Amino acid sequence: MKNDLNEAARLAEKKYGQNFLKDESYVEKIIQSMPDETIEIVEIGPGLGDLTKELVKTGCATAYEVDERLCDRLRERFARELEDGTLHLSCTDVMSRWESGTLHDAPYALVANLPYYIATNLILKALRDENCRYILTMVQKEVAKKFSASEGEREFSSLSILAASAGRAEILFEVPPEAFVPAPKVDSAVLSIYKSVSIDDERFERFLKAAFSQPRKKLIGNLSVLFDRKALMNLFEALGVDENARPHQVATSVYHRIYEELKKDMTDAEQKRKYGKQKRRR
Repeated sequence: MKNDLNEAARLAEKKYGQNFLKDESYVEKIIQSMPDETIEIVEIGPGLGDLTKELVKTGCATAYEVDERLCDRLRERFARELEDGTLHLSCTDVMSRWESGTLHDAPYALVANLPYYIATNLILKALRDENCRYILTMVQKEVAKKFSASEGEREFSSLSILAASAGRAEILFEVPPEAFVPAPKVDSAVLSIYKSVSIDDERFERFLKAAFSQPRKKLIGNLSVLFDRKALMNLFEALGVDENARPHQVATSVYHRIYEELKKDMTDAEQKRKYGKQKRRR
C-alpha cells in the first residue's frame, strides 16, 4: 500500500491538476451513488484507474486521459477490459473531443474525479451535451456549492442557475484532503446533477454573466451595463422584482422571465456597448 501511495505521488503532474483518490471507501461511495438505470459511463481523468476499476464492473465505460504516461499504465492495467470492449480508452484532451458536440454517441452518465483547475468548464460542457443525462463528479467543495446553491444563499450564482435550469443539483458528501495523493489544499465534495434538459444558449450565459458581474451590487445595476435602466425598472415592477435585489436573491425562474423579455435586445445592446468602447479608444 505504501509503495502504491509513493508511486501515485511520483506520477502526479501539477500541470494537469492531478490528485489521485486512493481512499477506497470514498471510491465505493461514488459507485453506490450512481443512477440505477442502465446507461453507459464516461470518465474524465481516470488517472491510475482506481475508480475505473469499479466503473467497468457496472457496465461499459469510456475514459478520457490527457496524460500519455498514465495512458500507458491504464493500457497495461486494463488490457483485458480494453480487449473485450468493457473499457474504451481515449488518450486525448477531452475539451477537443467536445468540439464535436458530445463525448459519447449514446446517452451516458459522467462519473469522474475532475481536475480542479478545469472542473467548472467541464461541468458546463456536460450541461450543454444532449447525450449527457447524469453528472456525478468529485470537485472542489466551493465549486460544488456554487452549482448546487439555492436562491438566497451566499453561494448562489450563475452556475447555480444553469444547473437548476438543466435539472437537479445537490452535494452528496464531502471528501477530506487526506483521501487523495498528493493531498490537495482544499476540501472536496461529490456533486450530483440529474439532467432533464440540456442548456445550450450562449446569450443566456452572457446574460447571467452580466447579472452576476458584481455579486454584492444590485442586480438592476449590473444589468444596466447592457440594458436601459428605465426599461429594467419597468420590467422589474411588472415581474414583482425588488429593484434593490442583489443577484443571489432572485429565483432561477425569475431570471428566465427577465431573460425572455430582454433577449431580443441583447445583440443590439452588446453591439452598442462594443461600439462605445471602440469609440472611446480613438
